[in-house]
Amino acid sequence: MLVGAVLTQNTSWTNVEKAIANLQGAGLLDFTALLTAPPDRLAECIRPAGYYRVKAERLQGLVRAIQDEYGDLQALFALPQATLRDWLLAVKGVGPETADSILLYAAGQPAFVVDAYTCRILARHNFLDPEQGLAYDEVQALFLDNLPADATLFGEFHALIVRLGKEFCKKARPRCESCPLNGL
Repeated sequence: MLVGAVLTQNTSWTNVEKAIANLQGAGLLDFTALLTAPPDRLAECIRPAGYYRVKAERLQGLVRAIQDEYGDLQALFALPQATLRDWLLAVKGVGPETADSILLYAAGQPAFVVDAYTCRILARHNFLDPEQGLAYDEVQALFLDNLPADATLFGEFHALIVRLGKEFCKKARPRCESCPLNGL
């Protein structure tokens, strides 16, 4: 989950799946292996995810920071949610969406992930003005203020947003007439 959260930046999940399969096939989908892998080898494995050199550096930097400060993921994920989020955001290359993806999907903590699909759907349903936009935390607050803090609910909700975005609320050619939210 941690690897996927880093690799999914600026790319489709389909390409991330290819990169993860490459990592698994090379025996690099392991905490220690990620730390010790030659950067060029790691980068080549994650090439399908795009920006592969930068992402290899960021992934190794995150894993190294975890090892140096906490020893392992279990110790890291034992932190209170706000502390963990702040720590993740302080790691180079980890922004709010990546941090919240790690919190939700890897640590199992109730963080709502805001992505491009979320913003597009909200804009098209007049919950936010695409001209003005809203900061990540403001968009996230729309969900946090109106839903119970539940990791399972947030994960399912985010998955439904992603599906809606992929199937109906497409960037170039939205399928508004058949959208399940049509009329809301």
